[in-house]
Amino acid sequence: MDCPRWLPLESNPEVMTKFVNCLGMRPTWQFGDVYGLDPELLSMVPRPVCAVLLLFPVTEKYEAFKQEEEEKLKDQGQEVSPDVYFIKQTIGNACGTIGLIHAVGNNQAHLEFEPDSPLKKFLEQTSKMTPEERAAFLEKDESIRVTHESSAQEGQTEAPSLDEKVNLHFIAFVNVGGQLYELDGRKPFPIVHRKTSEDTFLEDAVEVCKIFMARDPQEVRFTIIALSKDSY
Repeated sequence: MDCPRWLPLESNPEVMTKFVNCLGMRPTWQFGDVYGLDPELLSMVPRPVCAVLLLFPVTEKYEAFKQEEEEKLKDQGQEVSPDVYFIKQTIGNACGTIGLIHAVGNNQAHLEFEPDSPLKKFLEQTSKMTPEERAAFLEKDESIRVTHESSAQEGQTEAPSLDEKVNLHFIAFVNVGGQLYELDGRKPFPIVHRKTSEDTFLEDAVEVCKIFMARDPQEVRFTIIALSKDSY
């Protein structure tokens, strides 16, 4: 059976904020661009930050690294907190939505939702499921799919067709229990990177983003987006 495909979501913070707001997350936190990685530009990002999204190109170098990392971690093992909300990606081009679900699902204590929020309802209904069961449940969730489709067509660039191969991928970084996790629905499990704290989370996540960039120094197609408490 072919896996379902959605239209790709643009790496546009306004589109992302509107997407989660349409699904009932209150606008007390907003997505915003991280314009650069030096301390001066990072200091412009409103704090606190509870999640960071990275959009990056899937290259041969990255795929080789991903395979190596997976084998190494299966061999060595890692301690993943049971509190981490992780969902597999089984829908083509849905990595933007998966990234947003990871960002929101691991910050439910900080974020606020409308009483009838479809996103909150999805997180509650899937809270006890495995990552694979959550993926299957998302495939059937009409409210999220419809919101994804309308958001995918809202960006500043024309949305590609459903069948167009998109080689850019979204992942999320979150702080769960003082550990920095990388959550990527294409990987079999969350990746534990390092210790972190609410105060240093953005800087810690950016250090990991720099490793992604260093792996493909010829590439420029990297975008970093932070989910920050609205400062207005």
